[in-house]
Amino acid sequence: MIDDRTPVIVAARRTPIGTAGLALRDVDVIGLAAPTLRATAADAGLTAPAHVVLGNCMGPGGNVARVATLAAGFDVATPAMTVDLQCGSGLAALTTACALVRSGSVETALAGGAESASTAPWRFWPAADDAVPQRYSRAPFAPTEFGDPEMGAAADDVARRWGITRERQDAYAVRSHSRAAAARAAGRFDDELVPLPQLSADQRVRTSLRLQTLARLPSAFTVGGTVTAGNACGINDGAATVVLVTEAQRRADGIPGLACIDWATTGSDPNLPGVGPVPAVRDLLRRNGVGLDDVGVVEVNEAFAAQVLACCDELGLDDERVCVEGGALALGHPWAASGAVLAVRLFSQMVRHDGPELGLATIAVGGGQGVALLVQRVG
Repeated sequence: MIDDRTPVIVAARRTPIGTAGLALRDVDVIGLAAPTLRATAADAGLTAPAHVVLGNCMGPGGNVARVATLAAGFDVATPAMTVDLQCGSGLAALTTACALVRSGSVETALAGGAESASTAPWRFWPAADDAVPQRYSRAPFAPTEFGDPEMGAAADDVARRWGITRERQDAYAVRSHSRAAAARAAGRFDDELVPLPQLSADQRVRTSLRLQTLARLPSAFTVGGTVTAGNACGINDGAATVVLVTEAQRRADGIPGLACIDWATTGSDPNLPGVGPVPAVRDLLRRNGVGLDDVGVVEVNEAFAAQVLACCDELGLDDERVCVEGGALALGHPWAASGAVLAVRLFSQMVRHDGPELGLATIAVGGGQGVALLVQRVG
């Protein structure tokens, strides 16, 4: 139910997504986040947000959101906080800001996420007994006794458990690239992008990817596995943000937006993190009396084709309905930004192009969690 305090997205922007080590290799997380914050706020005519919430996983530490807020030129009185829910960070930042608006704590908020894999600092465990310090690439997702698989190996396990064939994964990946290429050619991304001096369009999208090409790629993570570099996302750089206001403010301004009806975060098996969206989506839809057939736009973060297809099978969702303008397999997966990218994509398809009434975004999280957001077009 929409009321005066319902949080509503009234502006949504993202950077072009770069491949780590290429066009955005010298742009740090602040350099990605700050221009995106400025552009999104300008779209909404917002000069003084009441709060900024940003997701970040692999940055330099500290409060990235606060640094980006000041770098974007907002007043020093603007509070900001950084959220780390791994790949779910961008969507978690958005739902945290939604809760602030819904509660009456703030009237406006900027929320989203940013990740610069290219400039992420190296980290080391302290040396013991004069041993050489050991570098680690990620923090644990779960205690060892629970199982703490790497995401690629876990995607292979999901594919085996749900019977997702290599051929089906490759076909899905080709479709994602084909859809993204068609959407880009039609100008569907133009109004959501914040061009950077180093990059003005998404870098990873391939316009003529073929099944025969993907079929030649070897297993990437486990011996005999079906997940490859072609049907998995890349390592990427990017940022995405939205402006949230109350429904009362949106109505007074007379502008369209996406009302954030409800959101859910749930836990699941740490050994099968890719299917974390399943319980989150089920809880969210059940709580709101909505069926998947009622939802017009469905955005699932495409970390791996296998996990998206497993989620679709488990939910009874036709995978043809997912990411109809391409997803992370084509656009890229800048970890902490990706959940916010999903919200930007919903805004473009539902508000900028006057789309269907209901939309759904969901993302899997390492360690076995899922985040889901249900939105409704208003105005």
